[in-house]
Amino acid sequence: MAAAGRVPFAVVAESWFESQLHLKRSSRARYRIALDTHFIPRRGSTPVDRIQYDDIAAWLTELAAGKTTNGRPQAARSIRKTYVVLSRILGFAVKSRRLAFNPAAGVPLPAINPADHVYLNEVQVEALADAAADYRAFILLLAYTGLRWGEASALKVGRIDLTARRAHIVEAFSLDRGKLYLDTPKNHERRSVPLSAFLADELRPHLEGRDPGELLFTGPQGGALGASNFVRRVFDPAVTAAGLGDLGVTPHKLRHTAASLAIASGADVNVVQTMLGHKSATMTLDVYGHLFPDRLDEVSKKMHKRRARVLTKARAKAEKAARKAEQAAADLAALEQQTAA
Repeated sequence: MAAAGRVPFAVVAESWFESQLHLKRSSRARYRIALDTHFIPRRGSTPVDRIQYDDIAAWLTELAAGKTTNGRPQAARSIRKTYVVLSRILGFAVKSRRLAFNPAAGVPLPAINPADHVYLNEVQVEALADAAADYRAFILLLAYTGLRWGEASALKVGRIDLTARRAHIVEAFSLDRGKLYLDTPKNHERRSVPLSAFLADELRPHLEGRDPGELLFTGPQGGALGASNFVRRVFDPAVTAAGLGDLGVTPHKLRHTAASLAIASGADVNVVQTMLGHKSATMTLDVYGHLFPDRLDEVSKKMHKRRARVLTKARAKAEKAARKAEQAAADLAALEQQTAA
């Protein structure tokens, strides 16, 4: 173990990275950036067994006090993601018997402040869609299905089933070094998303006479919709024109709107989870649990009604049995009297 632990951290990190065959291309790119930016330049030559708990805690404190390349403070969520990479590398070192334990375990992490979600109502969504002009149907798709940007922009004509009113999500655009590429959806999860009747009607003109392999929505030159260009050219002006400029609306926040509208329409947590493509219902509840109505009174009333119904039925059954028993006893007594006579 001692000799194995003297291997430089960079060697262990690269071995770990090469072993992550299950990762999506976007995750590999993100991990590669973390290695090249935070770990290898700083700790690459350090023997892996010299990296200690207090070193990691000090590094996280320093990272939290630093700035990003654009001068903004490091976000807690970003720091946590970077920490996860380091912890997994050191966990790999444990499994490969270079370390006896993971020194990153239990290191305090910065708290994540809850994000400010924006929940538009139906009137606001309609105003935004109208202001988006040619992209009206695209805005409605985002706001009523909760598709991620990469999923919606990669949606092809043949993936829309107007008869079943479903959009089949099988691929998504991702960005790597400024270039778009097609990949599986997040968590590799394919799913079918329901389309309300009005949304199916809105999408119909965008399907007629088109090849199934064509992108449903495209940029001005017929290529894939670029997020930054769309926001600058279409979305932000539409937000302003719709009078929503003070709400901080973004395309991704229409995903939150879709969740809130579904919940307000009676969708339960499992339906919302499936619609949004969350990995678990727990994640859905963590993000949107506060939107689900307090159903304690509803459950209490239903329990009261059920109890009353069951007891009433049981009492009626018991009373009927008692009447039958009384009648049988009377009949028996009458028969005995006749026999005695």
